[in-house]
Amino acid sequence: MEIETQHQGAVTVVRPHGPLNADEVEPVREALREAIDTSLGRFVLDAAEISFIDSAGLELLLDTTEQLELRGQTLRLCGANETLREVFDITDVGQHFDLFEDSTTAVRSFL
Repeated sequence: MEIETQHQGAVTVVRPHGPLNADEVEPVREALREAIDTSLGRFVLDAAEISFIDSAGLELLLDTTEQLELRGQTLRLCGANETLREVFDITDVGQHFDLFEDSTTAVRSFL
């Protein structure tokens, strides 16, 4: 899995490319862990290039949300396609994230 990391001011944008499944979850976990530590939790997960998510991917998102909640923050997620949004609705996990249409809007939410 390719993981692109971009800095927009004081905010880090993490953009994985490919399916977020059991085979690919560890590199994404490491990228998110680094983003939490180096950006003081000021990061966005851009899901625009995530084509599929399974239970391991959902568990990663929920674990990340828990880590951020301990710091008084929430996971900002943007660019989720229709398939991901349906999975979030079906599993009722969407309520645990701040969802944004695009990374620009998500980054601006830190202002």
